[in-house]
Amino acid sequence: MTVSTIEHAFEVARSGEVADFEELKRRLKADGCRAVDALLAPRSIRGHLAAICAATFPAAQAAPSPRRP
Repeated sequence: MTVSTIEHAFEVARSGEVADFEELKRRLKADGCRAVDALLAPRSIRGHLAAICAATFPAAQAAPSPRRP
C-alpha cells in the first residue's frame, strides 16, 4: 500500500529527523514525494507540521548550547 505525500510528511515530522518545515519539504522531495509544495501549501497543514517538527526535533541538534567560561 502506498503512503500519500501528506501521510509521509506527518510520519517524517514525527520522526524527529527534521528541524523545521523547510527541511521537511526538502526531505519529502528527496524521498520522491510528488506535488510537495502544492499539497503542503494550506496554512493549517504548514502550521501543524512546523509545530510537530519543533516539538520532536531534539533541542541539542537544533542549536548548539552556549559555552560558559
